[in-house]
Amino acid sequence: MAKICIVGGGASGLMAAYAAGKNGHEVLLLEQNEKLGKKIYITGKGRCNFTNDVPPQEFLQNVVRGEKFMRGAIYTFSSQNSIEMLENYGLSVKTERGNRVFPISDHASDVTKTLEKACKSVGVDVKLGEKALKINTMQDIIPMCDIDSSVTRDVIPVPRIVSLQTSKGLYECDYIIVATGGLSYPSTGSSGDGYHFARDLGIKVTDLKCGLCGLNLKGSLYKDLQGVSLKNVTATIKLNEKVLFSQFGEMLFTHFGVSGPIILSLSSLINRQPLSQITLSVDLKPALSEDMLDKRLLRDFDKYKNKQLFNAMVDLLPSKLISVVLLAAKIDGRKNVNVLTKEERLAIIRTVKDLSFKIDSLRGFEEAIITSGGVDLSEINPKTMESKKIKGLKFCGEVLDVDAFTGGFNMQIAFSTGFVAGNTI
Repeated sequence: MAKICIVGGGASGLMAAYAAGKNGHEVLLLEQNEKLGKKIYITGKGRCNFTNDVPPQEFLQNVVRGEKFMRGAIYTFSSQNSIEMLENYGLSVKTERGNRVFPISDHASDVTKTLEKACKSVGVDVKLGEKALKINTMQDIIPMCDIDSSVTRDVIPVPRIVSLQTSKGLYECDYIIVATGGLSYPSTGSSGDGYHFARDLGIKVTDLKCGLCGLNLKGSLYKDLQGVSLKNVTATIKLNEKVLFSQFGEMLFTHFGVSGPIILSLSSLINRQPLSQITLSVDLKPALSEDMLDKRLLRDFDKYKNKQLFNAMVDLLPSKLISVVLLAAKIDGRKNVNVLTKEERLAIIRTVKDLSFKIDSLRGFEEAIITSGGVDLSEINPKTMESKKIKGLKFCGEVLDVDAFTGGFNMQIAFSTGFVAGNTI
């Protein structure tokens, strides 16, 4: 039986504690906050979309970074395993649009309570309000022998875990599992401690970026669109006019720029790109070709032939959007449609199909749903989540350089990596 200290009582830490505890190990779970799962409480706007009920192969297609690394963990402990485990401990669940899975109660707290119940059932000792300060190691001396003899010719020092120093004491242990989360939503206690632990021990940490966040836009064109919500549009990211990514769905204009489901996804795809060279292009009518849109406009203009442009496009676009489209197309909206030239009509069509904005920056970690970047995956054994440099040290969850799209995928990554970390001891 091993002594295990787990740092962090979020989704990955709770799952790691449960997995280790059910195998009979002595597990101590340390959480610096006054309660467990503080970030879980705000997941899915408080409803907690805790996984996505799709087969592993489809799940992996929604992983932005770390797909290959995650393959074994997702097949070992899949979305279906998470659902079954939580149901076994009393959580009633439901599946909504896009295979998103929630507790029937719509209360995120029920997910945390169920995970806590599971941990207590396997003897996990939980300590709240206790902050991990330092991971202590020592060198194991491993004899190196000649191939054809048992004569020792050299030694290799291999660091291994010996203890964890916290704000309240020192705990001797055989394993430490770091499940401290990332930098997103610092109000939940996410302070980047796991990255500090890794760096202090010589483990590489990749650049940390905001993921699944809104985009700040340059200029003032977007400001007149604040509050406009768009459905069934295509947002495309271009780097110096080269198309990089496109997403179809819903988006929202805000006081800072843009947000909404497809924007969140795009933010994770571009957060390592040179944003000063990035353009966001929105196709307001992706179902219509330019020719089809031209015919549609001609019908509308015939219907409103004595009206000004502002009033002749009301069947096509919301009023706020009409003004912005005409401004971007450099056409006076007070102009009557019966004197509109073909070139002006084509300018409108092209703007509707390509309403473009320059990106200034990503929104901050205060709003980012996840942290992109983290403990370098080349440093971690994907079969065990153990460091390749330090025996007995494991990482799981958001602290790793793994992230995915919205829809419950990131919490499932936390569950899968946490389970593997705890279950392989």
